[in-house]
Amino acid sequence: MKLYMTPGSCSTGIHIILEELEEVFEAHIVNLPAGDHFRPDYVAINPKSTIPTLVRGDGTALTEVPAIAYWLARSHPRARLWPDDADSECRLIEAMAYIVATIHGQGFARIFATNTFARNPADHESVRELGRDIVVKGFAILNDALGGKRYLAGDFSVADPILFYVEFWADKTGIALPDNLAAHYRRMLGRPAVARVLREEGYNPANLAKSSAPAQPLFRRDETLPG
Repeated sequence: MKLYMTPGSCSTGIHIILEELEEVFEAHIVNLPAGDHFRPDYVAINPKSTIPTLVRGDGTALTEVPAIAYWLARSHPRARLWPDDADSECRLIEAMAYIVATIHGQGFARIFATNTFARNPADHESVRELGRDIVVKGFAILNDALGGKRYLAGDFSVADPILFYVEFWADKTGIALPDNLAAHYRRMLGRPAVARVLREEGYNPANLAKSSAPAQPLFRRDETLPG
């Protein structure tokens, strides 16, 4: 398989799932600022020009974080990264959809891609403020949903790396995590697969989850948040 990804982005969640599954795959870096996602060869794979894209062994491509996560879980049943009962399945789908569409797509996107929401620079600060408000509200909702559980489904599932990537963004941008999410974030950082992925993507896990540390740039070099 081939994973088309950008380090430090939402594709980090899929990268973690692949590592947890000990799946063999090729990693292809998509340089968003350089416009790699609009190159004809990439558009031929993913006409949406988004990341991540997972090209499977049969040559077909999957896009959208929840869809890729779900397929990886269902195609590796022995790993037990997806629940058996319908209610738990629905709760994980609910959580992943909310994380990607609202916390990421409506919240963090306003912070990292402000000019796509407002062309007038005078409006940018209010757009970013609204983005932070959406993120904080979303974290409060997920904090209650997590409750006293170690992971979203109780046991580790493919939904947890999806939650992790927005927790990681919060850490890197100085947005405080409520208690249950902070515990989940630290728990995820302690997983060997997560530590490997972070190092492979250019981050030092030892420097994360330090509330006293100042906010740092989220993406390395000239990378920006994928749309």
